[in-house]
Amino acid sequence: MWFLAQIYAPLCGGVMLGAGVSVLLGRLGARSPRHLPWQSQTPLWLGRFLFWLGVPGSLIHFLRQTDLSGGVWIAPVMAWVTFIVAFALAWGWLQISARHWSSAAKGVFLLSSMVGNTGYIGYPIILLLPQLGTAYFGWAVFYDLLGTFFGAYGLGAMIGAYYGQGIGQGRSLSPWRQSLDALVRAPTFPAFALGLLLRPVAFPDWLDRGLQGFAWSMVMLSLVLMGMRLQQLRSWQKMRPALMATLIRMAIAPAVIGVLLTLLGWRGAPRLVMILQAAMPAAFATLVLAETFELDRDLAVTCLGVSSACLLATLPLWLWLFPV
Repeated sequence: MWFLAQIYAPLCGGVMLGAGVSVLLGRLGARSPRHLPWQSQTPLWLGRFLFWLGVPGSLIHFLRQTDLSGGVWIAPVMAWVTFIVAFALAWGWLQISARHWSSAAKGVFLLSSMVGNTGYIGYPIILLLPQLGTAYFGWAVFYDLLGTFFGAYGLGAMIGAYYGQGIGQGRSLSPWRQSLDALVRAPTFPAFALGLLLRPVAFPDWLDRGLQGFAWSMVMLSLVLMGMRLQQLRSWQKMRPALMATLIRMAIAPAVIGVLLTLLGWRGAPRLVMILQAAMPAAFATLVLAETFELDRDLAVTCLGVSSACLLATLPLWLWLFPV
């Protein structure tokens, strides 16, 4: 698996660079109070830039290079199957081993088991793997936008509202309205539509090269953002439930999806893309939902850290079990 070096180098390099920048900003803040806000605000600004401009711009370019034939619409279907499988496993485990947990902890456990980071981590991995790359990026996009995104802020909002505490107190919008507002305002969907519309249009070479440079720089910038956020995680309590959620999220559910896809006759790169997306670590949307619905934030943070750390170990496993 020599090609793992091709993906681990940029993947680890980008995350480590982000962690290093975060440490540097923290030291600057310790020396001078006027620099203190930079450590917490920089990831926020970077995340907003990627959300509003970086990721949508990248989608437009990569969709123009992607082959969308061959049943790409199965990708969001498998995303929802993954949600159902993960929810069933997590709910069953809660009934057997965690009846004494607080409602807030149960909600986070379900969300962390179900919602994966198919955007900021899933996109770079699919694009960087030599056997996948831009040719199969559309499968990852369909899985993320029509599966994970709606699942996180649709089904995730339902779970958050059910298990949340003090919902809606002091808010100008209800949690349901906030989730709907987030879906409607998301710039990725207009970018997705624009990318599809521009596929037949021939761009000048200089524009194509410029878009390509911008798109790949956004891929690396998303890894830097991940490193900055991981470095700032401080809660590593509640390891046992976090490990169980990670086992469901990154091992059991993807294995079920892999077997199901194989039984349905899917082989090669499309199958691998869907399995890898199903096996991504817990999404930062879990933390957003935990804060919105007043769930167990410490457990959400621990799940993020544990699952992200496990990625380097699980990635070779899926590449070996489901080769292209």
